[in-house]
Amino acid sequence: MSKQIKVSVRNLVEFIFRSGDIDNTFVGSTRALEGTRAHQKVQSSYGEEYTPEVVLRHIFNYGNFTIEIEGRADGILKENQRIIVDEIKSTIRPLDEIDEDYNLLHWAQGKCYGYMYAIENEIEELEIQLTYFNIESEETKKFIKYYTLSELEEFFLGLIGKYIEWANMTFYWGEVRNVSIKELSFPFKSYRKGQRKLAVAVYKTILNEKNLFTQAPTGIGKTISTIFPSIKAIGEGVASKIFYLTAKTITKEVALNSIKQMVWKGLRIKSIVITAKEKICLNEEVKCNPRECPYAKGHFDRVNDAIMDVLDKEDIITRDVILEYAKLHQVCPFELSLDLSLWSDVIICDYNYVFDPNVYLKRFFNESGNDYIFLIDEAHNLVERSRDMFSAQVVKEPFLRYKRLFKEDFPNLSRNFNSCNNIMNKVKREHISNSDFYYQKEEITDIYPPIRKLIKELEQWLIKEKEHQLHKEILELYFELLRFIKISDFYDKRYVTYIEQRGKDVLLKLFCIDTSYLLSETLKKGKAAICFSATLTPLDYYRNILGGDEEDYITRFSSPFPKSNLCLLVGDTISTKYKNREKTYLDIVEYIEEFVSQKKGNYFVFFPSYKYMEEIYICFTNRNPGIITIVQENSMKEKDRENFLNRFHLKQENTMVAFAVLGGIFSEGIDLIGEKLIGATIVGVGLPQICFERNIIREYFQIENGLGYEYAYMYPGMNKVFQAAGRVIRSENDRGALLLIDERFSTTKYRRLYPREWFHYRRVKDSKSIKTNLIDFWDT
Repeated sequence: MSKQIKVSVRNLVEFIFRSGDIDNTFVGSTRALEGTRAHQKVQSSYGEEYTPEVVLRHIFNYGNFTIEIEGRADGILKENQRIIVDEIKSTIRPLDEIDEDYNLLHWAQGKCYGYMYAIENEIEELEIQLTYFNIESEETKKFIKYYTLSELEEFFLGLIGKYIEWANMTFYWGEVRNVSIKELSFPFKSYRKGQRKLAVAVYKTILNEKNLFTQAPTGIGKTISTIFPSIKAIGEGVASKIFYLTAKTITKEVALNSIKQMVWKGLRIKSIVITAKEKICLNEEVKCNPRECPYAKGHFDRVNDAIMDVLDKEDIITRDVILEYAKLHQVCPFELSLDLSLWSDVIICDYNYVFDPNVYLKRFFNESGNDYIFLIDEAHNLVERSRDMFSAQVVKEPFLRYKRLFKEDFPNLSRNFNSCNNIMNKVKREHISNSDFYYQKEEITDIYPPIRKLIKELEQWLIKEKEHQLHKEILELYFELLRFIKISDFYDKRYVTYIEQRGKDVLLKLFCIDTSYLLSETLKKGKAAICFSATLTPLDYYRNILGGDEEDYITRFSSPFPKSNLCLLVGDTISTKYKNREKTYLDIVEYIEEFVSQKKGNYFVFFPSYKYMEEIYICFTNRNPGIITIVQENSMKEKDRENFLNRFHLKQENTMVAFAVLGGIFSEGIDLIGEKLIGATIVGVGLPQICFERNIIREYFQIENGLGYEYAYMYPGMNKVFQAAGRVIRSENDRGALLLIDERFSTTKYRRLYPREWFHYRRVKDSKSIKTNLIDFWDT
């Protein structure tokens, strides 16, 4: 049976013939539009003898392959007996610097179109014309070459021969991979409680092309239970790629380790971890041009050899592997990783490579209905991340600043900055008077035209003034404005426009309150999505807010660990509401003292804010100088975080109490197994700080479904509580205690959110009852 290949002329030619440097020197975002305009200008300069935009398709057999190649010739010119295939290219380069051999890739495209047209129309000879159109001068320069059909056929088949080398590798790899997948069994001797059920649910979701939202507690093995059935689906030809999406580096490692477990059992699979450009760049500074980066210079001359080398020798492609081969072949590691993702079966990356409209992987997601599987780990994080992705803002201060700075040397640009500044002043006058905040459902459309005009002027300035001392900061502003305009295209009933007075400055934000529709549109670009987390409570809320619908599946699993391993105490006689906090310091300190004094070990205490934490910390340390304490600081660097966590790994004879904030870096995604952590106190129900933005969310969902407070405050807050609580029991042998302090924890609406493994909780009314319960627990 022949193997099917479908490829466009452009992708075929660019892959085989690409050469030269990476050069991300600013050329403007409107080049694509200008290119279209250039094509139209050239095409309209001809008469009836010229047919523009001619669609061509050629299907043929080559060895064991049936190849379908398609494309669109810019124009076919018929003059007397001459037939000329026209390939149009727009440029900003002066035409006198362009000669016949300026870019061989351009000739290659033209020759492919020429061959396809000649075959389709049974022509033995024709001419290929390259037309270069200078965007600034609007002048053209043309080169024409004559070819026979046999010459074009020799070139075309030579091109296909090179491509088949890659295609053979792809098909051979697919066979090797699929055989190994069929022979693969679950990589562990037995399934944990609930694990098999989760794996089956994932597989059925993929087969039925649905989305699954599942709460799978720590210990169930959710990573392997989602990846294993997804890989099985690839082996059955149901899917072609898995995107494992996560918000944190540590969860990328967990996914990679799960794949390694299967590789040790005989699996052959190509997996890659995509690392952000800033974290993988080999240059001293991220400057992607041949003048300032040796890896950008000549990158495209060497990158295909690098890809072939990696694919020939490596299956698990990590950051270190990419760096090794990037150095060996002197290519850009980030661009190499993106190219390698095309040949990979499992792509492990951040949420934004799929969901963010500004940075998503266009090579995969420009169309809907692909046979991809999205595995979305720690899916609760996607709620706020997606609001950031689909929102954008501008502030007044830069408009005023650059208006003044450019007034003398660039008066026209200064006037454009002034127009934007004036409209921001108008917004301020009309909407900010009695309050520092204002919002409305309708767009303030007056802001868009001056910003669009400024963007256009900035493009010209950025191209011409590359050496200007303000070039870098103006470039950053340009992309911020471009993002603002791009996000405005998504504006609908799920958005509001809000204005905020910040001292003398004014902020205008397009705020996406409800991202569910935009997320659902992204999910349609794949076959199925599995959204999973240990804390996806309540499931109906997460299915709704993450883009699911009534037909999508929800499932909840109980913890596989014995309930008796956790002592759960609820101190519901203390109110930690903001207005009551100053009165609670001593009571909370006494609760913590009693909680940590019954067994020596390491403890966490989590607080709803830094200020509250610091006040309790001072009070606690003054009263307990003999207890080791460490405290989370605001804006800790990577090394500081490591040092903080390393304190839990030390063997120490005395008790250590770590003070941290709910929703912070230490309340989620860290594993402190066994004696490294034996207990945690959680102060408050984790509610986000009351603010203008949160209140907008509350009002919106109150109208939508009557659950405004829950969506804006309660559910996000309790998620922080569940995440922090999940630090205590990390394995089946762990035993630990958990103390929740807040009167709201025992109210009906909060108790309804408790996971099943919390149903055995005990209320404690004072420090004495804490002591009694813990003595019973630690002595058993």
